[in-house]
Amino acid sequence: MARQFGLLSFGVLLVIAALVLIAYAALIVTRLDEVIALILAFYGAWTIVLASIRTQKPEKYGRGVYSTLLMGILLTALGGSWYLYIATANFILSIVLLLIIIGILAVASALPSIRQK
Repeated sequence: MARQFGLLSFGVLLVIAALVLIAYAALIVTRLDEVIALILAFYGAWTIVLASIRTQKPEKYGRGVYSTLLMGILLTALGGSWYLYIATANFILSIVLLLIIIGILAVASALPSIRQK
């Protein structure tokens, strides 16, 4: 039986969007661009969880666990830095956060190929 991660991820996206919109309606989140940034960050967190689910039984021709994990980290970093920019209005701080995370991911991606030589 094939796993339907696409349908599961779509359902989680809808739940995340609904919860963030409830926070917007309750005035916990006050701006619409904060809603989009939070949806992006929380969906990235879900993608990280999805990568851990995929480690148990990886698909033969599907996206790899490492690739899914990297996409989740990048989505979370992008949404988090966007939200940080909205909350603090400091563009440099959000860019620094994004660059640090991308740099850490680049180093982590390069390490396995260095060790093999």
